Amino acid sequence: MLGEAPPGEEHDLERAVAAVLEELRRRLGSAFLVSELVELYAGGTDWADACAQRAAGVNTTTAVDAAFHRYARQATDYAGGRRYVRFEH
Repeated sequence: MLGEAPPGEEHDLERAVAAVLEELRRRLGSAFLVSELVELYAGGTDWADACAQRAAGVNTTTAVDAAFHRYARQATDYAGGRRYVRFEH
């Protein structure tokens, strides 16, 4: 996603992504479910757009989507694009 950025914007986009990731950690913590991240995204991303804009002043949609994608991979129930279901005995 960020690899397709116009030349010279990669650094600014990475800075914007880092700022959104930091805010996601603050809002969700380190242990969260994909569904919690989805709910946060569905509730609107104006706060994330503002965060990315403050950090780097770049294409906020790209930065926000990249940050949510990266953060999803840290969810306790993330299974590489499939839903992880824990079976209890």
